[in-house]
Amino acid sequence: MKTRFATVAAVAALVFAGALWAQSSRGSASTTVRGKKVAVDYGRPALKGRTIDALLKQLPPERMWRAGDSEVTTFSTEGDVRVGGQPVKAGKYSLYVHAPESGQWALVLNSDLGQPLVDIWKEAPENLKNAPYPYLGNYEEKIKAKEVARVPLQEAQAAAPAENFTISFAPKGSGSTMTLAWGEQAWATDVTPVK
Repeated sequence: MKTRFATVAAVAALVFAGALWAQSSRGSASTTVRGKKVAVDYGRPALKGRTIDALLKQLPPERMWRAGDSEVTTFSTEGDVRVGGQPVKAGKYSLYVHAPESGQWALVLNSDLGQPLVDIWKEAPENLKNAPYPYLGNYEEKIKAKEVARVPLQEAQAAAPAENFTISFAPKGSGSTMTLAWGEQAWATDVTPVK
C-alpha cells in the first residue's frame, strides 16, 4: 500500500512539475520605424475559460505582469525610438505591464533581460535551466532601478475577442501603434521615431 501511494504521489508530482514548465506558444510581432526593425517576442497564454479579472487577482502585490507567460517578454529596436513619447535607445529590453487595481495601466521597459529559470526553480529541466524568466513578486526590489521607460497604456478597441494573448503593430504616421489584446480587452501605445 505504501509503495502504491508513493508511486501515485511521484506521478502527481511529475504532472504538477510538468505544468510548471509547460511552455505556451511563443508569439512575435514586428514593425519598422524609419527603416529600423522594432520587434516583440512573448508567450501567448490562453484564457481557457478564465476571465482577465480573475487572472489579475493572481498578480503579486507590486502588480507587475510579464506581458505574456513563461520566458521573459522582450522588446527590441534596431534604432532609437519613442515609446509612448519616452525616448528608448536602440537595444533589447524586457517588457512588463504594471496593472494597478485601479487607475491606468503602464507599459514598462527594463534593461534587465530576466533571470535564469534555475534561480527560481532549482529542479528546472536541463533544457530550460538557463532560459530567461521575468522577475515577479520581486520586481521592485531586484530591477526597478533599471527601468528605461514606464508609459501609460491607453484602453483600445479589441478587433475581435482574443483567446490567446496577442501583441501586434499597426502603422500610424511615421511609426506604429503597439496593441496588447486579450479576451475582449486591449491596450495600446505608440512607437514613433525620435525627432
